[in-house]
Amino acid sequence: MPQATTREPGELVGPRFALFSDVLLLGLATTVACLPVLTAPAAMSTACAVLDRRVRHDRTITVGGYVRALRARLRTGDLAAGAAVVAGGALLLFNALVAGAGLPGAAVFRPALLAAGALLAVVLLRACARPESATSWREAVRAAAYETVRAPRGDAVLLLAVATAAVCAWAYPPLALLVPGPLALAARAVEHAGATAPAPAAPATAPATPAAPATSSYSRTTTEHP
Repeated sequence: MPQATTREPGELVGPRFALFSDVLLLGLATTVACLPVLTAPAAMSTACAVLDRRVRHDRTITVGGYVRALRARLRTGDLAAGAAVVAGGALLLFNALVAGAGLPGAAVFRPALLAAGALLAVVLLRACARPESATSWREAVRAAAYETVRAPRGDAVLLLAVATAAVCAWAYPPLALLVPGPLALAARAVEHAGATAPAPAAPATAPATPAAPATSSYSRTTTEHP
């Protein structure tokens, strides 16, 4: 469905600001859904799916709609994925504390730890935006890891989104309640860009095909403008 780009008579805000407000509302709802911690992957995945429907079908986001979507997809595998994320985060935090306590080689270990955390964040965001996350987190993470290697430009966009969210939350802590919305929007946009990327060109060694017969200017005109 085509998206409106102009404000209708009597509207207080235009369609673009309406999308922005929906993203912020979705961020707040996702933050609340992430509070049990183990539900965080499912909450972010649901946010990406709700945003996708919002953009494709121009459906206004509501808290009730988000809760229904989350409740419909929540399963045991989502809680297991949340436990895996918590375990990975705890391991990174432990290593960071050890490095800060004067571990030999900390000057090299800290950048490696930071790179590992950034890579984990990118893969997790990509996995949440994958449609496979609704049925199998293993398949979603596998596809996300492949896309992380294949499309570094999308990785840069997601890293910039994570860094911007972190700075905003650090500068003004109440904004931390809203950052899941923009992060979900960035993840879904990167996933959409990867899905619509043009296919690679055919190899130069492909066998030559016979040339098509020449057509007159009339036939070309009637074909292009019936």
